[in-house]
Amino acid sequence: MEEFFNPSGTSLLVPSVQELAKHNLSKVPQRYIQPQQHEEIVVISKEVNGDLEIPVIDMHKLLSQEFGTSELDKFHLACKEWGFFQLINHGVSSSFLDKLKLEIEDFFNLPMSEKKKFWQTPQHMEGFGQAFVMSEEQNLDWSDMFFMTTLPQHSRMPHLFPQFPLPFRDTLELYSQKMKNLAMDIIAHIAKASKIEETEIRELCEDGLQSMRMNYYPPSPQPEKVIGLTNHSDASVITILLQINEVEGLQIKKDGMWVPVIPLPNAFVVNVGDILEIITNVIYRSIEHRGTVNSEKERVSITTFYSPRHDAVIGPWPSLITKQTPPQFKRIQTMEYFKNFFARKLEGKAYRDALRIEHNHD
Repeated sequence: MEEFFNPSGTSLLVPSVQELAKHNLSKVPQRYIQPQQHEEIVVISKEVNGDLEIPVIDMHKLLSQEFGTSELDKFHLACKEWGFFQLINHGVSSSFLDKLKLEIEDFFNLPMSEKKKFWQTPQHMEGFGQAFVMSEEQNLDWSDMFFMTTLPQHSRMPHLFPQFPLPFRDTLELYSQKMKNLAMDIIAHIAKASKIEETEIRELCEDGLQSMRMNYYPPSPQPEKVIGLTNHSDASVITILLQINEVEGLQIKKDGMWVPVIPLPNAFVVNVGDILEIITNVIYRSIEHRGTVNSEKERVSITTFYSPRHDAVIGPWPSLITKQTPPQFKRIQTMEYFKNFFARKLEGKAYRDALRIEHNHD
């Protein structure tokens, strides 16, 4: 058995927003007010058309002889130009996803006395709570999350996943495995599209770190004054999001505007993480995104982050470094990378920027 590796850091404990929202508030408590988040240009949903619609990739076509090449070109452009796509025909059955969705909603609706068993502690960020809360003065997100490391299995916190109520534990176990397989399939296509040796990237990610974050965004009496999840880019190689209910809220930054992602039923929303931007030496870019809330209905989602194994070294891929394309980032071990990531608050792409190499342009 390898040493117990906990890649996540600590976060200050804060009250449950889900519980707070049950009190029929007419105003949002001061600590959740973040009006500056809404000063930028936001595209309204009904204006989302061809140019502003995130690409849709068909996994079935990607794997087929007939359409594989054209779908791979589309996939390459999606990672390059958007950093986001919706994945359809991904092979995970809708009946299984429906079961998972119901059980996640039940999990968030457990009574507080049950939830307390799974709450964060001052020592660990995993469990129910909020992430990246570094000071008492910090403005908070209008959401509760449940975060945990799911793979490798020996990295799981013994009081979380293994103690989940059944059948939820078995459903999530199966989902974790399906997400690992899907992530590895996507990573194989990334290798193909970006001209990286597939066996090498497989080696980097095969027994990689997988973590999951279930998100609960309650309705807010003043949705324009709060943010469900602060704008950020993900620290992972790739992230796979499943919307649990068909409520809109995810927005991505495109050409300086916030564009809503209109979820397709049972599609996964996949995005490029910072590690992939580093590995591909900026061929693919991680994109800032955020979660917004509304005044009528809660939004629920589950996000799976997939990253290299904890003893791997992250850095621009040697075969992608040339005189014309010098390395843009420093090399860093996965463990070190996550330790630093969880030690700061979420802030756009600030962490990725901290790993950049400054080139002198004489």
